[in-house]
Amino acid sequence: MAKKTQKPDKHVVVARSVARRWVARVAEPEYRVKVLLGTREIKNLPSLLRSFRDSRVAMQDVPAIGDLGIKEHFDSIELWSKDRENLVKLAAWFEKRGFDTTGVW
Repeated sequence: MAKKTQKPDKHVVVARSVARRWVARVAEPEYRVKVLLGTREIKNLPSLLRSFRDSRVAMQDVPAIGDLGIKEHFDSIELWSKDRENLVKLAAWFEKRGFDTTGVW
């Protein structure tokens, strides 16, 4: 049996550096906020937020966020976007109406 004399370490290092450069070039910051529902039973809130994202529904003092991501959990709704300023406004909108939020992070 012939033994391999070269190790693929160099290829791994090169692949990692290429991947690191690609991620640095395409990565953008993303901000998240979690709205805690508590004991409230609100069934249509995710649907309302999707309509808000698509500019079919307006919320007072909050401009539409076109890249708003929405994920429904058992006791909360997680929202994320690249637009930090408007996500802060949306979190304030929820807090003004008595919801607890985790704050934008």
